[in-house]
Amino acid sequence: MRGVKPHLRADAEAITDMQAPAWLSTEAAAEWDRVMPILTERRILTVADLGSLENYCVATGTVRECEAMMQTEGRVIMTPTGLKRHPAVGIQSDAMTRARLLAAELGLTPVSRSRPAIRDDDDEDELLG
Repeated sequence: MRGVKPHLRADAEAITDMQAPAWLSTEAAAEWDRVMPILTERRILTVADLGSLENYCVATGTVRECEAMMQTEGRVIMTPTGLKRHPAVGIQSDAMTRARLLAAELGLTPVSRSRPAIRDDDDEDELLG
């Protein structure tokens, strides 16, 4: 996912509020509850975007779950062949990458928010005309 991200625009069919799906983990649902007000205020989230939001929340929840596990069990574990990195380290790393990419797509990162995010179509016509 390289290059310039497209500008986010307010959508007439934007979701104004929606509860977290029941199947999300506790940590993923907490992230949904944290970001949903932000996304609904911007009026950019539509039904077509729900998969991305769900995946972002699952990834963020996985990061938190792995962190809790490693805080209890440690980042290094003893195996029959010696010390090894805890499997949650790799899982957490992959989830962090997915969460970061999806957060940028949803406009939830500082860089994505610093771009001109929402434009009216009329403003764009004036620039072109």
